[in-house]
Amino acid sequence: MLILPRRSVLRLAGGAVALPAVARLARAQSYPSRSVLLLVGYAAGGPTDICARLIAGWLSKTLGQQFVVENRDGAGSNIATEAAIHAEPDGYTLLLVTSSNAINATLYPHLNFNYMASMVPVAGIMQAPSVLEVTPSFPVKSTAEFIAYAKANPGKIDLGTAGNGSPPHMFAELLLFMYMTGVKLNVVGYRGGGPALIDLLSGQIKVMFEGITSSIGYLRADKLRPLGVTSAKRSAALPDVPPIADTVPGYDATGWFGLGAPKGTPAPVIDTLAKAVAAALADPAMQAKLANLGAEPMPMGPDAFGKLVADDTEKWAKVIRAADIKMD
Repeated sequence: MLILPRRSVLRLAGGAVALPAVARLARAQSYPSRSVLLLVGYAAGGPTDICARLIAGWLSKTLGQQFVVENRDGAGSNIATEAAIHAEPDGYTLLLVTSSNAINATLYPHLNFNYMASMVPVAGIMQAPSVLEVTPSFPVKSTAEFIAYAKANPGKIDLGTAGNGSPPHMFAELLLFMYMTGVKLNVVGYRGGGPALIDLLSGQIKVMFEGITSSIGYLRADKLRPLGVTSAKRSAALPDVPPIADTVPGYDATGWFGLGAPKGTPAPVIDTLAKAVAAALADPAMQAKLANLGAEPMPMGPDAFGKLVADDTEKWAKVIRAADIKMD
């Protein structure tokens, strides 16, 4: 029987351990060699879905493999986030990251995951305000009139949201109404902005704080009436609509969107994706598409995008704790 020296055994063992890492690196350098799944935490038709399909189309064309958008809506985007976290960290399952991920870290006290510890930032994609909008038959034409009407009819106005913890929900219930005006609405949660918009258009609900990217077509066609935008300044896509801050001083809430990957995803994969997203946001055609939707490019690499998520997580934690709001 051949007996190897201890040093040789250790070298062989070390090589065996290193083989999977070498194999992962080799695969990463040829990335992508097959289709990539991009998970979205909300139903089709909302701002998150629109952003995902825009960037997926670009990545498919640029990187030569299909980036397939899959909507796994529910639980304020936590279902999709958990699925992404538990996916193989090989770059073939990604997450469309939104402000919800920063909000949910504090809003949901019993999550089965820690987003900041389990996902790595890839790139920022875009930012866009929401719009306070009502059905055309609703008897108000400004934010001030809406606040006055709501105060005169407490709990009688149905507010649709993309779901508990979604940015439009937080923009509406926490910042504007609970924190700054005292207005109380009947909040109706949906599985995404798209389904809520359908009910708003049909008159089943009367008001929404919804992303400008999913609302802009209806607003331009006068199927919905905008009262104010949630950003501190006017949106170039809706130049005649004043900021809510003109009526409620200090109000400022803008949603953001980016790309994330499971922790352990090889650095070359992250680099490939980050560079492809940066190229997309520098492309005049993509810039024009975003501008038409009322969004702005948010070109951030992994470090800058990671800092944004961390800072927003801390900001929302303070708001949620102060308001003592939790979801099961």
